[in-house]
Amino acid sequence: AVGRAARIPAVRGHVARDGDFVTIGVRDTGSGIDPAHIEHIFEPFFTSKAIGHGTGLGLSQVFGFVKQSGGEVIVESTPGAGATFTLYLPHDPTGVPAGVGIAAEARGDGPSLRILVVEDNAAVGDFAMSALADLGHAIVFARDAEEALAILAREVDAFDVMFSDVVMPGMNGVALAQYVRRDFPAMRVLLTSGYSDVISKDGAQGFALLHKPYSMAELARALHAVMEADRPLAAGAF
Repeated sequence: AVGRAARIPAVRGHVARDGDFVTIGVRDTGSGIDPAHIEHIFEPFFTSKAIGHGTGLGLSQVFGFVKQSGGEVIVESTPGAGATFTLYLPHDPTGVPAGVGIAAEARGDGPSLRILVVEDNAAVGDFAMSALADLGHAIVFARDAEEALAILAREVDAFDVMFSDVVMPGMNGVALAQYVRRDFPAMRVLLTSGYSDVISKDGAQGFALLHKPYSMAELARALHAVMEADRPLAAGAF
């Protein structure tokens, strides 16, 4: 069903948001979603199906499209009674694709940044790099902190910003950020995580933190704030 809405309800740690949205609802009458799984269904490669019967990428691709468009997706499910997925997409009477407008507005007249992206999840990293490229920035990708340190060792003063996940195998993002703050004081740091213990005030150790999941517009705003700040931003600022 297609409709209109003036508000996106609060979901996944994000506050409710007012606006003008087109809604697309899809409902099935299947077995529903296990409550233990529902908070993970948009994660890349997550699936409750047997091996060979699903990639776990379908819902993550839907989620990525909706967030990059500046919208949201909400799921309601009762085990044994199916599930309803509702997509909220910004209504644009001009007909200009939402992602294009967001990218153009976010770029503005600002300079292109050199950004080191550190992310151990390949699908999430692909989304981040695609969004940053659309925003006009130059990106180098590292799969973990160890690879990031190797890049920094050979490319001193090559980056304006490091954008890093927090929870990674080996050295975590906070420890990496502390290293960057000590050895590369001119480089700005933006961390990202979807874990509640990290999102808490002390979880990011005073570094600017962008909550997952995030849209292109949210990423652009967070980068702008980090570059404009005269001092490290408080954790949980975005």
